[in-house]
Amino acid sequence: MGKEHLAPVLFLDGGLGTSLEDKYGVKFDENTPLWSSHPLIDDPETLRACQRDFGSVPVDILLTATYQVSAESFSRTKTSNHPQGIGRSDISPFLDLAISIAEEVKAPDAHVALSVGPYGACMVPSQEYSGKYDTEHDSFERLFNWHRDRFDLFEQVDHLGSRISFIAFETVPRLDEIKAIRRLFTRAPSSISNALSLLHGEVPFWISCVFPGDAYTLPDGSDIDQVVDALLSTEYSDVIPWGIGINCTKIGKLPGLVEMYGRSIAKLTSSGRLGTHPISLVLYPDGTNGEIYDTVTKTWQAPASHQTPTTQSPWEHQLSEVVSLAQKQHCWRSIVVGGCCKATHSDITRLRAVVQET
Repeated sequence: MGKEHLAPVLFLDGGLGTSLEDKYGVKFDENTPLWSSHPLIDDPETLRACQRDFGSVPVDILLTATYQVSAESFSRTKTSNHPQGIGRSDISPFLDLAISIAEEVKAPDAHVALSVGPYGACMVPSQEYSGKYDTEHDSFERLFNWHRDRFDLFEQVDHLGSRISFIAFETVPRLDEIKAIRRLFTRAPSSISNALSLLHGEVPFWISCVFPGDAYTLPDGSDIDQVVDALLSTEYSDVIPWGIGINCTKIGKLPGLVEMYGRSIAKLTSSGRLGTHPISLVLYPDGTNGEIYDTVTKTWQAPASHQTPTTQSPWEHQLSEVVSLAQKQHCWRSIVVGGCCKATHSDITRLRAVVQET
């Protein structure tokens, strides 16, 4: 099959938080619970410079600096202007600024994606890699209510629906949270829905999951068939995601995961639970060399036994091979590819060059 029949590739940005740390010297600790969103409050110029690095690659889709945004994270953020924390009524201008910066620094034809992390990303310490949530958020219903409440914050931003092209749910570690996110979106009238315009299928969205450790399962133990079913089955919502994906996962696991995703989609299609709705694949693995993030020290640590194989291909070549593998599955409308933690704008520049040469 000729190249013209292969799924087109769109390029995504890389690790914002780690780029702020590694290139711009930004320090994150218990006083910055908003993490990569914190510069919206005290240093927007540095955030603008960091995001411009990715916009200038250029990338086709640029994520906003809103991954850790929540009412809780803002309430724990104490500044000279807000010594008791930032309340709900004061959050909207910071979210508007996040969108404005992405709009300003992206390439002219590029798209803005609203970055939305899981509940675990807003815990202290963060728990998106473990999926171990507190009892107040440890069920489908409670997670649904929490995500819906957070979207109420975004709905306060003027004209948001026309300023973003995608909503990106990232690093989701639990099956019940996938289903809760799906339930947010509906076109049919429902007693469980509300009037939030972003949640009625008007803005395309993707859901990307995390697969830490050595197992090919979510942190909660769910296998790939369960994950893809939750992501795409019409049983959970009449609105199908624009895309599904994998992020914040070691690059060496991607070939196996992509193969499994493809097989699960085939099963779902043959069972009649998916229909003919086209799906895009979103891939943005870690840009690390085996380091593991320590949620307590908030640092990246290389395992004592870790040695990078001298024969290992560069990150961008490994990821380009995964893109080729996904294209050969012929089940994806398009493939979005970029990087997560430790993936720099230079990595994305090299990735773009390698993929386009292939």
